[in-house]
Amino acid sequence: MKLVDDITNWIRIQVEQARVEGVVLGLSGGVDSSVVAALSRKAVGDRVLGLIMPCGGSPVDEEDALFVASQLGIKTERINLEAVYRGMLEVLPSGNKLALANLKPRLRMITLYYYANNLNYLVAGTGNKSEIMVGYFTKYGDGGVDILPIGGLVKSQVRELAKELGIPKEIIDKPPSAGLWEGQTDEGELGITYAELDKTIQALESKMTEDTDAHILSKVENLIKCSAHKRALPKIFEEGK
Repeated sequence: MKLVDDITNWIRIQVEQARVEGVVLGLSGGVDSSVVAALSRKAVGDRVLGLIMPCGGSPVDEEDALFVASQLGIKTERINLEAVYRGMLEVLPSGNKLALANLKPRLRMITLYYYANNLNYLVAGTGNKSEIMVGYFTKYGDGGVDILPIGGLVKSQVRELAKELGIPKEIIDKPPSAGLWEGQTDEGELGITYAELDKTIQALESKMTEDTDAHILSKVENLIKCSAHKRALPKIFEEGK
C-alpha cells in the first residue's frame, strides 16, 4: 500500500533530519496508537519504544497495548502515573471535570519527553485529522508531540490503514476512548460519530456541503473555529502591529 510506504518514509526522514536515534510514543491499546506504532516500527526498526502509562484507566486497555506491542515486536515500558496524579491533586485546589481529566494526558506528555530526552528520540503523536480539526485533544497533553504520522488522515482512513498493517480486528473495532474517566468515549464526548465527522470534514474541504446535515455541519464548523488556538503556536504581541 503506497500510503504505508509514504508515511513510513516520512517518519524515517523526520528522525534523520532531527538527528535523533528513534521514536517514542504512548501506547493506549487503541487503533490510532497501534497504527503509529506499526508505522514507526517499519520506519526505524527496533528503535521504537512504546510507553504504557496507566492513570486510573481500564486494565483492558493496558492488556490491548501489550498485545499490540508483542505482535509488532516493539519494546515497552510501564510507568504507573496514578500516584503522581493523586499527588498533584493533593497540592492543587479543587478542579472541575475537565481540569481533572486534562491533567492525565499532560502527565503523559511530561513522561514521553523525559524518555525522548534520555534516549535522543522524537515523540510521535497518535492524533488523527478528525480529532485535530475539531480540537479533540489536550493542549500540551496528547497535542504536545514532535511529529504526527497520521495527523493528515481522518478516522476512517486510519482504520483502513490498520487493516493493511495487520492490526487485530478487535483493536480496530474497539470504541475509541481517551480514557479520561470511566465510561468515557470519544464519540460520546464529541456528540457525533466519527463517520459523521469524517464525512463533514471532507465535505468542508471539498466545498461540497450541500448534502451534509445542517446541524452537524454547524457543529463541526463551530468546533473547528473554537479550537483554532490549539492548532497554532502561541500568539506573540508585536509592538506597532
